[in-house]
Amino acid sequence: TTKYLEPRLLIVTDPRTDSQALKEASYANIPVIALCDTDSPLENVDIAIPANNKGKESIALLYWLLAREVQYLRGTLSRTAGWDIMVDSFFWRDPEELENQKEQEAEEWQGGGAGAPAG
Repeated sequence: TTKYLEPRLLIVTDPRTDSQALKEASYANIPVIALCDTDSPLENVDIAIPANNKGKESIALLYWLLAREVQYLRGTLSRTAGWDIMVDSFFWRDPEELENQKEQEAEEWQGGGAGAPAG
């Protein structure tokens, strides 16, 4: 884009690993929300959400909850209605791992038909 837009909010998963982003956000007075474990530093963090930020399932659930809450606040989703977005879509998946899984499934599918006894 030709127009630079400054972010209005920074959300970080781990303040320890994202320390550079926290430092730069403090220079620009950008508010920071952080998912914090018991050992997380809180310098330059405005809102700390206590959470397990080490497991990928936990992180996915937390971002799913945040995204659902944003939908509620925007008015696009009511509190009584269910949300049809699965938590699984928030899991981080390694592209190489997905490729290997597809190859294994293809091999199993091909191998399963060839080894069947002729009745």
